[in-house]
Amino acid sequence: MTRRLTVPLVALALLPAATAAAQDNWPQFRGEAAGVVADNPALPVRWGPDENIAWEIDMPGRGWASPIVWGDHVFVLTSTAVSGPEVPIQPTENYRARSLGGAMTAAYVTTQTEPLRWVLYDIDFATGAVRWEHTVHESIPSLPTHQKSTFASETPVTDGERVYIYMADIGLYAVDFSGALVWSVEFDWLARREWGAASSPVLHDGRLYVVNDSEDASWVAAFDTATGDQLWKTERDEGSNWSTPFVWENDVRTELVTTGRNAVRSYGLDGELLWQLSGMSTLVIPTPFSDHGLLYINSGYVADENRPVYAVRPGASGDITLPEGSTSNDYIVWSHPQLGSYNPSSLVYGDVHYTLLDRGIMMAYDARTGQEVYPRKRITAGTLFTASPWAYNDKIFVLSEDGDTFVIQAGPEFAVLGRNSLDEMTLSTPAVARDSLIIRTATKLYRIAESGN
Repeated sequence: MTRRLTVPLVALALLPAATAAAQDNWPQFRGEAAGVVADNPALPVRWGPDENIAWEIDMPGRGWASPIVWGDHVFVLTSTAVSGPEVPIQPTENYRARSLGGAMTAAYVTTQTEPLRWVLYDIDFATGAVRWEHTVHESIPSLPTHQKSTFASETPVTDGERVYIYMADIGLYAVDFSGALVWSVEFDWLARREWGAASSPVLHDGRLYVVNDSEDASWVAAFDTATGDQLWKTERDEGSNWSTPFVWENDVRTELVTTGRNAVRSYGLDGELLWQLSGMSTLVIPTPFSDHGLLYINSGYVADENRPVYAVRPGASGDITLPEGSTSNDYIVWSHPQLGSYNPSSLVYGDVHYTLLDRGIMMAYDARTGQEVYPRKRITAGTLFTASPWAYNDKIFVLSEDGDTFVIQAGPEFAVLGRNSLDEMTLSTPAVARDSLIIRTATKLYRIAESGN
């Protein structure tokens, strides 16, 4: 049975008018504002297989890379079998147990012994037609990956001229909007416990920044977007890491913030270390972001007692690690030892910092002070959440691994307003652009818009 979203009429009547121009592009993982979209009454609130679907297309291969959007281009990265049948992505009790803190066994690892083809698709925003597909690379994967990942989990990024594709154990590629390869850089990578990769590249002012943390040799580097030339490279004392870096433009300077189990580190745009902060959980996936003039850092591996969130003000230098028992210092405005999430990144919407836990629980704290807005609230039971939340029109949207998007009231009172179902597994964070929502599931790509526009 298809489940439908039911929103009270009074809630719909209270939708705010648009306060900013519509979101035209979504060039990277979580967009340009960490999942927050300007209020726009044209954006969809309810959808399902037969409701508000502008188009639906089959998505070949396996990949959890998020879709990105620039103008009338939707770009999606996937990995497909060179020959023979595709092995579909499907939930398994093994990785569900792992996500809930179960013991590690070989069952959590997917090994690929036949060649794969990594393919970038350019899809017409209006119609869903495939303009072109470009094979970026072809080989047998050098390493296995976790069952809760794929061999194409890193999200590309675009500047409107080229699409930049980072695949940790393969290399870095630039493809122009006609589908032609512009340049490529190859490098090696060795994953923690053979779990694969997920960290995506970021862009700023003609530079592409990549964090390549592994069990072999970890580093962060900057590349010229026009040529692929390496501009600098800084070695890191880190193990494997799945968090996407963040370019933080603040009132003091612009810096590149990276996370890791050993430390959060911020670098100047020349690769020099500015400051560092120890005290993360032992596995780090969520991406840093900023709002209200603060930097928000989050990690929450479920097997750890320490699952922190930090809110940092600009201008730090040196080691700003908190002494035991402290929650703030000159640069850490507030922190909380058990507010972090494992897979989903946090969200700041309005004045509230929201944490979505994998197990379907949401927590809300004041984004400026860290004071509790509301404690743990159960969204649903019996499913997990890996995709990061997004928000618009006074609503927060959280997408479960079962393909159900729960619509949650933003603000001081927690309420689940409804549920939209696509009836297929997904771990991919959606894109929001041009009055539409782009959702990738295990086998399909959807553009969702009011009345299917």
